[in-house]
Amino acid sequence: MLFIKYSRILKKSSQLYSKFNNYVPTKNSLRGLARRKIEFKFLPEPLYGPKRDEIDMVKKELAELTGGMNMPQLQQILEPHNRKTNSKQLTLPSQSSGKYLQKATEEDNSRGLLATYNLAAYVNKSDTLQQFLKLGVDLNHIERKKGLPEFVLRLRFEEDVSPYLLFLKDQNVPAERLGEFITKNPLIFKVHLDDLQTRVNYLNAKKFSKAQIERILTSNPYWLMFSTRRIDRRLEFFQKEFRLAGADVRFLASKLPKLITHNMDHIQKATFCIREEMGFNKDEIKCLLLAKPRLWILKTDDLVERFAYAHQEMNLSHQLILKVTQILTSREFRLRERHEFLKMLGRAQYDPERDLYISPKSLVEGNNYYFVRNIAKSDMETFELFLKTR
Repeated sequence: MLFIKYSRILKKSSQLYSKFNNYVPTKNSLRGLARRKIEFKFLPEPLYGPKRDEIDMVKKELAELTGGMNMPQLQQILEPHNRKTNSKQLTLPSQSSGKYLQKATEEDNSRGLLATYNLAAYVNKSDTLQQFLKLGVDLNHIERKKGLPEFVLRLRFEEDVSPYLLFLKDQNVPAERLGEFITKNPLIFKVHLDDLQTRVNYLNAKKFSKAQIERILTSNPYWLMFSTRRIDRRLEFFQKEFRLAGADVRFLASKLPKLITHNMDHIQKATFCIREEMGFNKDEIKCLLLAKPRLWILKTDDLVERFAYAHQEMNLSHQLILKVTQILTSREFRLRERHEFLKMLGRAQYDPERDLYISPKSLVEGNNYYFVRNIAKSDMETFELFLKTR
């Protein structure tokens, strides 16, 4: 019972001892001494921290129970093994060491903690980060993603980075786009150069031109992360699903490379919406895909709402929408504002065979000033008043 009581007092007083180690005990023995009042020599009272009465009470309790023994001696009696362990743990390696950063990260992850790094703090010590900045790499974008800061800090520029830059240069990726490429896909340094070359060779074997390969790699840095088997399956899907010729597939892949590596479930859902909900037939869908492949990566709800407004409110036919596909990529509220303004002026006439024809394309181009002055033939005061009262 006495040992338990000592432990409780020790736990309470050890928190204060590190800040207020300001007394000189007069006795050093725990056993065989009568309880008596112990005198302490105090330093000036601190400005911040526990109240003086609280400190006096803890010191008084400790003095009565230990006969004047100081804290280090009492800790050595009650926790001899812990003191040895703690003394060893006080010496830590320098945080500038890469091994320490890796070890600390592993320990944090094992405890469920997220390691956070500010790469700017390592720029002066890392040649790789300095070279990345010269290339135009956005380090702030990289450090937002879990695991990437640690990976980038371990890269050696000459051994791990330079060969990949030479490889991209051989594929005609512009030097001014290398920083953007690394910013979007720093994980390319994890892929073996032989695998990257194999994936480029596949495009050559499929008769992609050098200009098309350059556009694919520049516009979609993630393309090289896909194996030749995955790319082949996806190209085959588009060819069969939309009845495309080989030249059409190459044109589509180079026009919007992101489409080929996009989520396939979303692409199938978009195809269903365009065919079933919007009512385009197979030939129209093929034309729509080649003219505006971006429609397949938009949110399907937004896509259906834009089509519904253009088709039902503006009375635009499927054929007219195919000619002006920008209608489906424009924000719906912008299209609604301009159409209603033209309707108020009596100029909402989109039939090319009738007088006072206005191309639907003009509703989604240019800023409001251009639209009001050149298309609506009105003034900004009238347009702003219309927006306030609509």
